[in-house]
Amino acid sequence: MKKKKQTLSTTQRNEMLAVLKTRFEENMNRHAGLKWKEIQVRLETQPQKLLALSEMETTGGEPDVTGFDRTTNEIIFCDCSAESPPGRRSVCYDQQGLESRKEHRPENSAVEMAAAMGIELLTVDDYRTLQTLGTFDSKTSSWLWTPPEIRRLGGALFGDFRYGTVFVYHNGAQSYYAVRGFRGLLRVGNNSE
Repeated sequence: MKKKKQTLSTTQRNEMLAVLKTRFEENMNRHAGLKWKEIQVRLETQPQKLLALSEMETTGGEPDVTGFDRTTNEIIFCDCSAESPPGRRSVCYDQQGLESRKEHRPENSAVEMAAAMGIELLTVDDYRTLQTLGTFDSKTSSWLWTPPEIRRLGGALFGDFRYGTVFVYHNGAQSYYAVRGFRGLLRVGNNSE
């Protein structure tokens, strides 16, 4: 997947900021103590981060602020759609997994899509943290960043929420399902790019 746009127009930028502000204000439980004004300043000085958030939105991720990393001084955005983003489903884990399929190859892979969008796949810890902010993936599942030692053996991790519990499983990296996509994470620092 290649980025479709390199920048947002002024209208698109303003519309995206308005969507993010509304979602931020409607979900204060996800980011207690953070102020929208400070976040908006960061986004206005980092157009590539705003473009990545726009890609997350366009593919159905409903990105929102889910935390602040005090160590790195970064605001963390994450896909907060109730289910795995619909525009990012039916994908293998990575390019190697996709190429290993003999037939019925999907169009893309989670790792390559995330890289093209300028975002990261959630780690297991990121996914468990997200699940403390609401109920996510109760009908779908999401690929998760997989450690190299697991990936070398052909596997990849994914998670979902069933029976009131967050589950993390493994599957062959070449597998794909209509209800499995991936969630992304974007870190926004205090410096302009």
